[in-house]
Amino acid sequence: MTAADLPIGPQEPGAETESTGSLSGRTAWARNLEAPLRDFLRTETGSAAILLVGAVAALIWVNVSASSYEHVWQTTLTIKIGGSGISQDLRHWINNGLMTLFFFVVGLEARREFDLGDLRDRRRLALPLVAGVGGMLVPIAIYLAFNAGHSSRGGWGAAMSTDTAFALGMLALVGRRFPNSLRAFILTVAVVDDLVALVVIAFAFTSAVQGVALGIGLGTFALILLARARGVHNGGVYGALGLIAWVAFLKSGVDPVVVGLTIGLLTIAYPAARADLERATDLFRVFREQPTSELQQSARAGLR
Repeated sequence: MTAADLPIGPQEPGAETESTGSLSGRTAWARNLEAPLRDFLRTETGSAAILLVGAVAALIWVNVSASSYEHVWQTTLTIKIGGSGISQDLRHWINNGLMTLFFFVVGLEARREFDLGDLRDRRRLALPLVAGVGGMLVPIAIYLAFNAGHSSRGGWGAAMSTDTAFALGMLALVGRRFPNSLRAFILTVAVVDDLVALVVIAFAFTSAVQGVALGIGLGTFALILLARARGVHNGGVYGALGLIAWVAFLKSGVDPVVVGLTIGLLTIAYPAARADLERATDLFRVFREQPTSELQQSARAGLR
């Protein structure tokens, strides 16, 4: 809400009664502030539909003309500064770049749920943790049971990971009929699954690791933790450090997607201080009583 949205003049005679009836039994903050997870899942519904349409279109395309489909994925994009840079095909830019952003958002939402939502009660965290680990160990056991004694047994890592994008996409499409606690459970399971899977891939399926680049990446994470401990709230600082860490992990040979998920989980979510809420309420009330441009700007700043 901004100050421009605040009512200045009197309302229609029946407006207040109708609004009061429809919002009966809810506090002002409950009416205006959505729970983080509920808001996230609602806004992701459109993206889930796009994801589903894209998957169907890709299946049709690859079956109609596999050569043209593969040719598009092999398109190379290079970003170069001076004598060094990054050159990858389209497939790897999506897997290493856009998926890093996706897991960053997932990590942010999981952290908000951990700090402000259903998972504030740490006892509720045990079950999704166990479910996430069990959801990896059981598929691995089944895979090894069928591939024991064959050269394909080395591919057990592919069986342990859940496609989080599709899992959250389906949750966004059909999850409205389920309680928020179930949604929080599934989101936590997905985060645990991907975090452990990324660690396993980094240590078990990365053949050649560049020690210097990996050291730079880990050192950048140490700087992020230091900035967080010192109370730095400038997003540009974390964005720059995150970009450095992403490039370093990419150059080291470790999947850089871990950067997005880890930084998202390191972010701290906290409610506004009571004094700030009281001050914003006072500014709002003064503006309602005397709607001048100066008080409008003051109320807008207080709400922000």
